[in-house]
Amino acid sequence: GTDAYPPPDSDHDGQLDFEEFVHYLQDHEKDLKLVFKSLDRKIAGQVNANDIVNSLRDLGVHISLQQAERVLQSMDKNGTMTVDWNEWKKSPTLQPAENVPEIILYWKHSTIFDVGENMMVPDEFTSEEHMTGMLWRHLVAGGGAGAISRTCTAPLDRLKVLMQVHGSHGNNMCIMSGLTQMIKEGGMRSLWRGNGINVIKIAPESALKFMAYEQIKRLMGSSQETLGITERFVAGSLAGVIAQSTIYPMEVLKTRLALRKTSQYKGISDCAKQILKGEGMTAFYKGYVPNMLGIIPYAGIDLAVYETLKNTWLQRYGRDNAYPGVFVLLACGTVSSTCGQLASYPLALVRTRMQAQAAVEGASQVSMTGLFKQIMKTEGPTGLYRGLTPNFLKVIPAVSISYVVYEHIKTTLGVQSR
Repeated sequence: GTDAYPPPDSDHDGQLDFEEFVHYLQDHEKDLKLVFKSLDRKIAGQVNANDIVNSLRDLGVHISLQQAERVLQSMDKNGTMTVDWNEWKKSPTLQPAENVPEIILYWKHSTIFDVGENMMVPDEFTSEEHMTGMLWRHLVAGGGAGAISRTCTAPLDRLKVLMQVHGSHGNNMCIMSGLTQMIKEGGMRSLWRGNGINVIKIAPESALKFMAYEQIKRLMGSSQETLGITERFVAGSLAGVIAQSTIYPMEVLKTRLALRKTSQYKGISDCAKQILKGEGMTAFYKGYVPNMLGIIPYAGIDLAVYETLKNTWLQRYGRDNAYPGVFVLLACGTVSSTCGQLASYPLALVRTRMQAQAAVEGASQVSMTGLFKQIMKTEGPTGLYRGLTPNFLKVIPAVSISYVVYEHIKTTLGVQSR
Protein backbone atom coordinates (compact mmCIF):
# COMPACT_ATOMS: atom_id res chain seq x y z
CA GLY A 1 0.00 0.00 0.00
CA THR A 2 1.01 3.63 -0.21
CA ASP A 3 1.51 5.84 2.78
CA ALA A 4 -0.67 8.56 1.35
CA TYR A 5 -2.94 8.46 4.39
CA PRO A 6 -1.15 8.51 7.70
CA PRO A 7 -3.40 7.18 10.42
CA PRO A 8 -5.61 9.91 11.87
CA ASP A 9 -3.89 10.52 15.13
CA SER A 10 -6.39 13.13 16.27
CA ASP A 11 -4.89 13.76 19.66
CA HIS A 12 -1.31 13.70 18.26
CA ASP A 13 0.07 11.55 20.99
CA GLY A 14 1.60 9.23 18.45
CA GLN A 15 -0.68 6.41 19.53
CA LEU A 16 -3.86 5.37 17.87
CA ASP A 17 -6.60 4.78 20.30
CA PHE A 18 -9.20 2.22 19.38
CA GLU A 19 -11.75 4.69 18.07
CA GLU A 20 -9.25 6.41 15.82
CA PHE A 21 -8.10 3.03 14.61
CA VAL A 22 -11.59 1.86 13.73
CA HIS A 23 -12.40 5.10 11.92
CA TYR A 24 -9.18 4.84 10.08
CA LEU A 25 -9.89 1.32 8.93
CA GLN A 26 -13.36 2.35 7.88
CA ASP A 27 -12.03 5.12 5.73
CA HIS A 28 -9.40 3.05 4.00
CA GLU A 29 -10.51 -0.51 4.04
CA LYS A 30 -7.86 -1.48 1.57
CA ASP A 31 -4.78 -1.39 3.85
CA LEU A 32 -4.12 -1.75 7.49
CA LYS A 33 -1.48 0.71 8.53
CA LEU A 34 -0.33 1.30 12.08
CA VAL A 35 2.31 3.41 13.64
CA PHE A 36 3.83 2.13 16.85
CA LYS A 37 5.06 4.62 19.30
CA SER A 38 6.28 1.81 21.46
CA LEU A 39 8.57 0.67 18.67
CA ASP A 40 10.96 3.49 19.25
CA ARG A 41 13.85 3.89 16.81
CA LYS A 42 16.43 3.50 19.63
CA ILE A 43 15.27 0.03 20.45
CA ALA A 44 14.22 -0.89 16.95
CA GLY A 45 16.79 -3.64 17.04
CA GLN A 46 14.94 -5.47 19.75
CA VAL A 47 11.37 -5.35 18.51
CA ASN A 48 10.19 -8.93 18.35
CA ALA A 49 7.04 -10.53 17.01
CA ASN A 50 5.53 -10.66 20.48
CA ASP A 51 5.71 -6.88 20.83
CA ILE A 52 3.72 -6.53 17.65
CA VAL A 53 1.12 -9.05 18.68
CA ASN A 54 0.73 -7.25 22.00
CA SER A 55 0.55 -3.72 20.61
CA LEU A 56 -2.05 -4.85 18.14
CA ARG A 57 -3.98 -6.67 20.83
CA ASP A 58 -4.20 -3.41 22.74
CA LEU A 59 -5.87 -1.95 19.68
CA GLY A 60 -8.40 -4.75 19.61
CA VAL A 61 -6.81 -6.53 16.66
CA HIS A 62 -5.69 -10.10 17.13
CA ILE A 63 -3.00 -11.55 14.93
CA SER A 64 -0.93 -14.70 15.16
CA LEU A 65 2.79 -14.85 15.69
CA GLN A 66 3.36 -15.88 12.07
CA GLN A 67 1.52 -12.78 10.91
CA ALA A 68 3.59 -10.69 13.26
CA GLU A 69 6.79 -12.11 11.80
CA ARG A 70 5.60 -11.07 8.40
CA VAL A 71 4.74 -7.63 9.72
CA LEU A 72 8.23 -7.35 11.16
CA GLN A 73 9.71 -8.02 7.76
CA SER A 74 7.45 -5.46 6.15
CA MET A 75 8.16 -2.71 8.67
CA ASP A 76 9.91 0.00 6.76
CA LYS A 77 12.31 2.72 7.75
CA ASN A 78 9.75 5.07 9.21
CA GLY A 79 8.23 2.66 11.66
CA THR A 80 5.01 2.29 9.76
CA MET A 81 3.89 -1.14 8.94
CA THR A 82 1.59 -1.94 6.10
CA VAL A 83 -0.19 -5.21 5.64
CA ASP A 84 -2.58 -5.41 2.80
CA TRP A 85 -5.88 -7.15 3.26
CA ASN A 86 -5.12 -9.94 0.86
CA GLU A 87 -2.27 -11.27 2.97
CA TRP A 88 -4.44 -10.66 5.98
CA LYS A 89 -7.24 -12.71 4.45
CA LYS A 90 -5.03 -15.54 3.19
CA SER A 91 -3.65 -16.18 6.60
CA PRO A 92 -5.46 -19.30 7.82
CA THR A 93 -4.85 -18.40 11.45
CA LEU A 94 -7.16 -15.41 11.40
CA GLN A 95 -9.60 -15.38 14.30
CA PRO A 96 -13.01 -16.63 13.21
CA ALA A 97 -14.42 -13.61 11.44
CA GLU A 98 -15.67 -15.85 8.66
CA ASN A 99 -13.99 -14.46 5.56
CA VAL A 100 -14.86 -10.93 6.36
CA PRO A 101 -12.24 -8.29 6.50
CA GLU A 102 -15.05 -6.72 4.53
CA ILE A 103 -16.70 -6.32 7.87
CA ILE A 104 -14.51 -3.25 8.08
CA LEU A 105 -17.06 -2.12 5.56
CA TYR A 106 -19.11 -2.75 8.58
CA TRP A 107 -20.27 0.17 10.27
CA LYS A 108 -21.19 2.05 7.15
CA HIS A 109 -24.90 2.44 7.48
CA SER A 110 -25.79 0.90 4.20
CA THR A 111 -28.70 1.16 1.79
CA ILE A 112 -28.40 -2.45 0.85
CA PHE A 113 -31.11 -3.27 3.29
CA ASP A 114 -34.25 -1.95 1.81
CA VAL A 115 -36.38 -1.41 4.85
CA GLY A 116 -38.75 1.32 3.97
CA GLU A 117 -39.94 4.08 1.72
CA ASN A 118 -37.21 6.55 2.56
CA MET A 119 -33.90 4.87 2.86
CA MET A 120 -31.23 7.06 4.27
CA VAL A 121 -27.69 7.61 3.12
CA PRO A 122 -26.33 5.99 0.00
CA ASP A 123 -23.27 3.82 0.42
CA GLU A 124 -20.01 5.63 0.16
CA PHE A 125 -17.56 4.24 -2.32
CA THR A 126 -13.85 4.88 -2.60
CA SER A 127 -12.50 6.47 -5.76
CA GLU A 128 -10.85 3.18 -6.54
CA GLU A 129 -14.23 1.50 -6.73
CA HIS A 130 -15.56 4.25 -8.98
CA MET A 131 -12.76 3.48 -11.37
CA THR A 132 -13.15 -0.26 -11.42
CA GLY A 133 -16.90 -0.33 -11.94
CA MET A 134 -17.43 -2.05 -8.57
CA LEU A 135 -19.80 0.74 -7.82
CA TRP A 136 -22.34 -0.28 -10.46
CA ARG A 137 -22.20 -3.86 -9.38
CA HIS A 138 -23.00 -2.84 -5.83
CA LEU A 139 -25.91 -0.71 -7.03
CA VAL A 140 -27.23 -3.49 -9.26
CA ALA A 141 -26.96 -5.98 -6.43
CA GLY A 142 -28.71 -3.54 -4.10
CA GLY A 143 -31.50 -2.90 -6.61
CA GLY A 144 -32.03 -6.59 -7.25
CA ALA A 145 -32.14 -7.28 -3.55
CA GLY A 146 -34.66 -4.48 -3.06
CA ALA A 147 -36.87 -5.74 -5.87
CA ILE A 148 -37.01 -9.28 -4.51
CA SER A 149 -37.50 -8.30 -0.90
CA ARG A 150 -40.26 -5.84 -1.81
CA THR A 151 -42.03 -8.47 -3.89
CA CYS A 152 -41.85 -10.98 -1.05
CA THR A 153 -43.31 -8.54 1.46
CA ALA A 154 -45.73 -6.81 -0.94
CA PRO A 155 -48.95 -8.22 0.61
CA LEU A 156 -48.02 -6.63 3.94
CA ASP A 157 -47.22 -3.39 2.18
CA ARG A 158 -50.56 -3.31 0.42
CA LEU A 159 -52.32 -4.14 3.69
CA LYS A 160 -50.54 -1.21 5.32
CA VAL A 161 -51.78 1.20 2.62
CA LEU A 162 -55.34 -0.08 2.94
CA MET A 163 -55.25 0.30 6.69
CA GLN A 164 -53.77 3.79 6.47
CA VAL A 165 -56.55 4.91 4.15
CA HIS A 166 -59.59 2.94 5.22
CA GLY A 167 -58.79 2.00 8.79
CA SER A 168 -60.90 3.75 11.40
CA HIS A 169 -62.71 2.98 14.61
CA GLY A 170 -65.58 1.37 12.82
CA ASN A 171 -63.37 -0.57 10.47
CA ASN A 172 -60.87 -2.28 12.69
CA MET A 173 -58.83 -4.19 10.16
CA CYS A 174 -56.37 -6.69 11.55
CA ILE A 175 -53.75 -8.65 9.65
CA MET A 176 -55.76 -11.79 8.95
CA SER A 177 -59.08 -10.08 8.25
CA GLY A 178 -57.32 -7.59 5.97
CA LEU A 179 -55.64 -10.31 3.94
CA THR A 180 -58.83 -12.36 3.64
CA GLN A 181 -60.75 -9.25 2.53
CA MET A 182 -58.18 -8.60 -0.19
CA ILE A 183 -58.30 -12.20 -1.40
CA LYS A 184 -62.11 -12.19 -1.37
CA GLU A 185 -62.19 -9.00 -3.42
CA GLY A 186 -59.60 -9.90 -6.03
CA GLY A 187 -58.12 -13.34 -5.55
CA MET A 188 -54.56 -14.16 -4.54
CA ARG A 189 -53.07 -11.92 -7.22
CA SER A 190 -54.66 -8.85 -5.69
CA LEU A 191 -52.23 -9.14 -2.76
CA TRP A 192 -49.52 -7.85 -5.11
CA ARG A 193 -51.36 -4.77 -6.35
CA GLY A 194 -49.07 -1.79 -6.58
CA ASN A 195 -45.96 -3.95 -6.36
CA GLY A 196 -45.03 -3.53 -10.03
CA ILE A 197 -44.50 0.19 -9.78
CA ASN A 198 -42.93 -0.19 -6.34
CA VAL A 199 -40.21 -2.33 -7.93
CA ILE A 200 -39.84 -0.12 -11.02
CA LYS A 201 -39.20 2.97 -8.91
CA ILE A 202 -36.20 1.42 -7.08
CA ALA A 203 -33.81 1.99 -9.99
CA PRO A 204 -34.47 5.68 -10.72
CA GLU A 205 -34.75 6.50 -7.05
CA SER A 206 -31.48 4.93 -5.96
CA ALA A 207 -29.61 6.22 -9.00
CA LEU A 208 -30.87 9.77 -8.42
CA LYS A 209 -30.22 9.62 -4.73
CA PHE A 210 -26.74 8.31 -5.28
CA MET A 211 -25.81 10.96 -7.85
CA ALA A 212 -27.32 13.74 -5.78
CA TYR A 213 -25.44 12.52 -2.72
CA GLU A 214 -22.12 12.51 -4.57
CA GLN A 215 -22.74 16.04 -5.90
CA ILE A 216 -23.79 17.40 -2.51
CA LYS A 217 -20.68 15.86 -0.95
CA ARG A 218 -18.60 17.67 -3.54
CA LEU A 219 -20.40 20.97 -2.91
CA MET A 220 -19.84 20.63 0.80
CA GLY A 221 -16.18 20.68 -0.14
CA SER A 222 -15.46 17.72 2.04
CA SER A 223 -12.16 16.25 0.96
CA GLN A 224 -12.48 13.05 2.96
CA GLU A 225 -14.14 10.15 1.29
CA THR A 226 -16.41 9.61 4.26
CA LEU A 227 -18.44 12.32 5.95
CA GLY A 228 -19.13 13.07 9.57
CA ILE A 229 -22.55 12.40 11.07
CA THR A 230 -24.04 15.87 10.63
CA GLU A 231 -22.72 16.12 7.09
CA ARG A 232 -24.13 12.69 6.31
CA PHE A 233 -27.49 13.69 7.74
CA VAL A 234 -27.63 16.89 5.69
CA ALA A 235 -26.30 15.33 2.50
CA GLY A 236 -28.48 12.24 2.89
CA SER A 237 -31.65 14.22 3.56
CA LEU A 238 -31.03 16.58 0.65
CA ALA A 239 -30.27 13.69 -1.68
CA GLY A 240 -33.49 12.07 -0.49
CA VAL A 241 -35.49 15.23 -1.16
CA ILE A 242 -34.07 15.54 -4.68
CA ALA A 243 -34.65 11.89 -5.54
CA GLN A 244 -38.14 11.78 -4.07
CA SER A 245 -39.21 15.03 -5.73
CA THR A 246 -38.35 13.57 -9.10
CA ILE A 247 -40.04 10.23 -8.67
CA TYR A 248 -42.92 11.41 -6.48
CA PRO A 249 -45.62 10.79 -9.12
CA MET A 250 -44.64 7.13 -9.01
CA GLU A 251 -45.35 7.14 -5.27
CA VAL A 252 -48.83 8.43 -5.96
CA LEU A 253 -49.38 5.78 -8.62
CA LYS A 254 -48.21 3.09 -6.22
CA THR A 255 -50.77 4.19 -3.62
CA ARG A 256 -53.59 4.37 -6.17
CA LEU A 257 -52.72 1.01 -7.68
CA ALA A 258 -52.53 -0.60 -4.25
CA LEU A 259 -55.98 0.75 -3.40
CA ARG A 260 -57.60 -0.09 -6.71
CA LYS A 261 -60.64 -2.30 -7.02
CA THR A 262 -60.57 -5.21 -9.41
CA SER A 263 -60.39 -4.12 -13.08
CA GLN A 264 -60.37 -0.43 -12.15
CA TYR A 265 -57.18 0.23 -14.12
CA LYS A 266 -55.71 -1.88 -16.90
CA GLY A 267 -52.18 -1.19 -15.71
CA ILE A 268 -49.71 1.46 -14.67
CA SER A 269 -49.99 3.69 -17.73
CA ASP A 270 -53.77 3.40 -17.78
CA CYS A 271 -53.88 4.46 -14.13
CA ALA A 272 -51.65 7.46 -14.90
CA LYS A 273 -53.86 8.47 -17.84
CA GLN A 274 -57.05 8.23 -15.83
CA ILE A 275 -55.64 10.33 -12.98
CA LEU A 276 -54.36 12.94 -15.44
CA LYS A 277 -57.72 13.12 -17.23
CA GLY A 278 -59.82 13.12 -14.11
CA GLU A 279 -57.76 15.25 -11.74
CA GLY A 280 -54.97 16.96 -13.65
CA MET A 281 -51.25 17.17 -13.00
CA THR A 282 -51.59 18.36 -9.40
CA ALA A 283 -52.94 14.96 -8.35
CA PHE A 284 -49.44 13.57 -8.83
CA TYR A 285 -48.03 15.83 -6.14
CA LYS A 286 -50.70 15.25 -3.48
CA GLY A 287 -49.12 14.57 -0.11
CA TYR A 288 -45.78 15.93 -1.26
CA VAL A 289 -45.30 18.18 1.79
CA PRO A 290 -45.78 15.55 4.51
CA ASN A 291 -43.61 13.20 2.47
CA MET A 292 -40.70 15.65 2.41
CA LEU A 293 -41.15 16.62 6.07
CA GLY A 294 -41.08 12.93 6.93
CA ILE A 295 -37.57 12.55 5.54
CA ILE A 296 -36.10 14.78 8.22
CA PRO A 297 -37.16 12.95 11.42
CA TYR A 298 -36.66 9.63 9.67
CA ALA A 299 -33.11 10.38 8.57
CA GLY A 300 -32.12 12.15 11.77
CA ILE A 301 -33.37 9.52 14.16
CA ASP A 302 -32.20 6.66 11.97
CA LEU A 303 -28.63 7.99 11.91
CA ALA A 304 -28.59 9.02 15.56
CA VAL A 305 -29.86 5.65 16.81
CA TYR A 306 -27.51 3.82 14.47
CA GLU A 307 -24.47 5.74 15.71
CA THR A 308 -25.49 5.21 19.33
CA LEU A 309 -25.89 1.46 18.87
CA LYS A 310 -22.63 1.28 16.97
CA ASN A 311 -20.69 3.12 19.65
CA THR A 312 -22.28 1.09 22.43
CA TRP A 313 -21.27 -2.09 20.66
CA LEU A 314 -17.72 -0.85 20.08
CA GLN A 315 -17.32 0.18 23.70
CA ARG A 316 -18.63 -3.09 24.99
CA TYR A 317 -17.10 -5.61 22.61
CA GLY A 318 -14.79 -3.56 20.44
CA ARG A 319 -11.73 -4.26 22.52
CA ASP A 320 -11.90 -8.02 22.53
CA ASN A 321 -12.93 -8.41 18.93
CA ALA A 322 -13.39 -5.78 16.34
CA TYR A 323 -15.70 -7.81 14.15
CA PRO A 324 -19.44 -7.39 14.52
CA GLY A 325 -21.13 -10.34 12.88
CA VAL A 326 -23.61 -9.85 10.09
CA PHE A 327 -26.33 -10.34 12.65
CA VAL A 328 -25.14 -7.40 14.76
CA LEU A 329 -25.02 -5.15 11.71
CA LEU A 330 -28.49 -6.14 10.53
CA ALA A 331 -29.85 -5.73 14.02
CA CYS A 332 -28.39 -2.22 14.36
CA GLY A 333 -29.70 -1.22 10.94
CA THR A 334 -33.13 -2.68 11.60
CA VAL A 335 -33.51 -1.06 15.01
CA SER A 336 -32.37 2.36 13.84
CA SER A 337 -34.55 2.29 10.76
CA THR A 338 -37.50 1.15 12.86
CA CYS A 339 -37.05 4.07 15.26
CA GLY A 340 -36.86 6.43 12.30
CA GLN A 341 -40.07 5.02 10.90
CA LEU A 342 -41.85 5.29 14.22
CA ALA A 343 -41.06 8.97 14.32
CA SER A 344 -42.10 9.76 10.78
CA TYR A 345 -45.05 7.36 10.57
CA PRO A 346 -47.85 9.86 11.16
CA LEU A 347 -46.48 11.96 8.30
CA ALA A 348 -46.35 8.88 6.09
CA LEU A 349 -49.94 8.07 6.98
CA VAL A 350 -51.15 11.58 6.17
CA ARG A 351 -49.18 11.45 2.92
CA THR A 352 -50.90 8.22 1.89
CA ARG A 353 -54.31 9.64 2.79
CA MET A 354 -53.66 12.70 0.68
CA GLN A 355 -52.44 10.62 -2.25
CA ALA A 356 -55.59 8.58 -2.00
CA GLN A 357 -58.07 11.43 -1.55
CA ALA A 358 -59.73 11.35 -4.95
CA ALA A 359 -59.78 7.55 -4.94
CA VAL A 360 -61.91 7.42 -1.79
CA GLU A 361 -65.54 8.21 -2.46
CA GLY A 362 -66.90 11.19 -0.65
CA ALA A 363 -63.52 12.34 0.61
CA SER A 364 -63.07 16.07 0.42
CA GLN A 365 -59.65 17.50 -0.44
CA VAL A 366 -58.23 18.25 2.98
CA SER A 367 -54.87 19.91 3.63
CA MET A 368 -52.13 18.24 5.64
CA THR A 369 -52.85 20.10 8.89
CA GLY A 370 -56.56 19.63 8.33
CA LEU A 371 -56.07 15.88 8.06
CA PHE A 372 -53.98 15.76 11.22
CA LYS A 373 -56.67 17.60 13.16
CA GLN A 374 -59.40 15.45 11.66
CA ILE A 375 -57.63 12.19 12.57
CA MET A 376 -56.81 13.40 16.07
CA LYS A 377 -60.39 14.50 16.63
CA THR A 378 -62.12 11.39 15.31
CA GLU A 379 -59.66 8.69 16.33
CA GLY A 380 -57.12 10.14 18.71
CA PRO A 381 -53.38 9.55 18.53
CA THR A 382 -53.76 5.85 17.64
CA GLY A 383 -55.37 6.93 14.37
CA LEU A 384 -52.01 8.33 13.31
CA TYR A 385 -50.48 4.87 13.61
CA ARG A 386 -52.91 2.79 11.58
CA GLY A 387 -51.19 0.09 9.56
CA LEU A 388 -48.16 0.11 11.81
CA THR A 389 -48.34 -3.62 12.52
CA PRO A 390 -48.02 -4.85 8.93
CA ASN A 391 -45.41 -2.16 8.38
CA PHE A 392 -43.19 -3.57 11.11
CA LEU A 393 -43.98 -7.18 10.36
CA LYS A 394 -42.37 -6.68 7.00
CA VAL A 395 -39.16 -5.10 8.32
CA ILE A 396 -37.33 -8.24 9.43
CA PRO A 397 -38.23 -10.46 6.47
CA ALA A 398 -37.46 -7.58 4.11
CA VAL A 399 -34.05 -6.96 5.64
CA SER A 400 -33.11 -10.64 5.77
CA ILE A 401 -34.26 -11.35 2.22
CA SER A 402 -32.53 -8.33 0.80
CA TYR A 403 -29.32 -9.23 2.61
CA VAL A 404 -29.25 -12.81 1.32
CA VAL A 405 -30.13 -11.77 -2.22
CA TYR A 406 -27.61 -8.95 -2.14
CA GLU A 407 -24.80 -11.29 -1.14
CA HIS A 408 -25.89 -13.75 -3.79
CA ILE A 409 -26.03 -11.24 -6.65
CA LYS A 410 -22.73 -9.75 -5.50
CA THR A 411 -21.00 -13.11 -5.78
CA THR A 412 -22.59 -13.75 -9.16
CA LEU A 413 -21.39 -10.39 -10.46
CA GLY A 414 -17.96 -11.15 -9.06
CA VAL A 415 -17.72 -8.34 -6.56
CA GLN A 416 -14.87 -9.47 -4.38
CA SER A 417 -15.40 -8.87 -0.74
CA ARG A 418 -13.01 -6.20 0.33
